[in-house]
Amino acid sequence: MKMKAMVVTALGRPDVLQLEEIDLAWPRGDHDVLVELKFAALNPADVFFRQLGGYLAGDQPFVLGHDGMGIVRQTGPAVTRVKVGDRVCFCNGGIGGDLGTYAEAAVVPEEQLAKVPNGVDDLTAAALPLVSITGWEALYDRTNVREGEFVLVHGGAGGTGHVAIQLARLCGARVAATISSDEKAKVAEACGAEQTINYRDTDFVAAALDWSGGLQVAFDNAGAEVMQKTFAAMAPYGRVVTLMGTPGDDADQTAYNLNLTLHNVMMLTPMWKGLHERLRQQADIVHQALSLADEGKLVIRHAATFPLAEAAKAHAYLEQGQAIGKVTLEIG
Repeated sequence: MKMKAMVVTALGRPDVLQLEEIDLAWPRGDHDVLVELKFAALNPADVFFRQLGGYLAGDQPFVLGHDGMGIVRQTGPAVTRVKVGDRVCFCNGGIGGDLGTYAEAAVVPEEQLAKVPNGVDDLTAAALPLVSITGWEALYDRTNVREGEFVLVHGGAGGTGHVAIQLARLCGARVAATISSDEKAKVAEACGAEQTINYRDTDFVAAALDWSGGLQVAFDNAGAEVMQKTFAAMAPYGRVVTLMGTPGDDADQTAYNLNLTLHNVMMLTPMWKGLHERLRQQADIVHQALSLADEGKLVIRHAATFPLAEAAKAHAYLEQGQAIGKVTLEIG
């Protein structure tokens, strides 16, 4: 079947994204589902893949986008979990191989779909999967955040950061967040941060230590330099989780001397490596996060929504680094 999609025509700047009509392989496997997409969400990884290429090689055009929300239009003969007409969301594609969600439709294995509750709007359902999986794996599966612990979230008003604050608070943890403006501070506080630290004019290490006496958990979404500085704000035997890759220790061997544990979270690994049990677990995380959103316990902040044809503008906006919350594409 034919559909319109934003295709990466070359590697480079946002303007390499062009709207084209391409083929979508359907029907496919017995357990696959055809989803007519209504919204897709952008993630920083999309910029990486636009600039450097996907993890997987494929014969099809390269279409970005991991997060999607839409309506089930057709199902493979063995599909049992969803039916035609269901509202669903998912995290799949966009790394090469399977086409991503910057498109009018997607073919998704049923095990990776989550039904959207009636109380969750379409835009929230589209923006929720990747950030909820990331935050859940980082804070619940890896660092096992517990009630009363002191947690620092870097980039607390960003797409992942504002979700991480809420997930930590749901455990009863006390949360501080680094931010870069008064507006972002208000967002982080609304999500549950009891302390906000403007890293542009404040030594975040000193502020975090003064607040906590030593952090039990730190959530890094800023990179090697910030992560290494964070080591000095940790309590002995603290846990540091990063989305950016673990660097070496600092010059004083602080992570070693404090017996810190360091965790990587790269939630695209199951898709990249074809780890089906892990993919099922991630879909279950999305299901649980949707339930929290339906109950009003998890709120997705929306920064801006662009039409599909303006995906290049959306990328340029995301790269400015000033988005408060999630950036999305409207497909319909």
